[in-house]
Amino acid sequence: MNYTVITGASSGIGLEAALAFASRGKNLILVARRKENLEKLKSEIAFINPNLDVVIRTTDLSITENAYKLYENLHDFQIETWINNAGFGNFDSVTEQNLSKIEAMLHLNIESLTILTSLYVRDYSNAEGTQLINVSSGGGYTIVANAITYCATKFYVSAFTEGLAHELKSTGANMQVKVLAPAATETEFAKRSFDLDEFQYEGVVPKFHTSKQMAGFMLDLYDSDKVVGIVDGYTYEFKLRDPIFNYAVRTTK
Repeated sequence: MNYTVITGASSGIGLEAALAFASRGKNLILVARRKENLEKLKSEIAFINPNLDVVIRTTDLSITENAYKLYENLHDFQIETWINNAGFGNFDSVTEQNLSKIEAMLHLNIESLTILTSLYVRDYSNAEGTQLINVSSGGGYTIVANAITYCATKFYVSAFTEGLAHELKSTGANMQVKVLAPAATETEFAKRSFDLDEFQYEGVVPKFHTSKQMAGFMLDLYDSDKVVGIVDGYTYEFKLRDPIFNYAVRTTK
């Protein structure tokens, strides 16, 4: 039995991605900090398709060692697709940003994502039909004022994932590696980025997608042979593209 792993599945894009993959008949392993939210999502999926196996794993991936523990805990499952969606942002100048929050963001957005990616690729890169999707951001291709450190973490995600796609392609591996780069999306992202109790997108953010729309774009990327699925920051059109960053191949004489 094959499974799709989704981190950050308790809300936003991760939650809607879980519903989208469930609609495709995919068994799921849902990972997040909030068990109550995951249990509610599991019940919703059971209503959609009671034949699916939905496994819940609660963990805080901003603690790097938990990434190793999570992967080891999933050793007995056959994983067809791994989606690293967990992450959060921060809007503040570098001179004023809360370094405790920044440290947690670096652990989650960069370290845990790299560990989980590396372990999954190590075990499954030659397995037929496997995919890895890392969720970056439009801020992983454009530096946004007052979100410099967050953007830097997402530049890492974009560059790391695009580079890995090149690397696996050069070795003839079966796994497809892809990066999804949303623009403004109606999730809990802004609330956590600004450290607010509530945030209303309608009437405040000029353009945005819903989490359900972004999950649909993720499926479009999943179905394609492209590496990058990115939302244009001006038109908000979703585009499927080949790798964007330059990639230099080392040559020896």
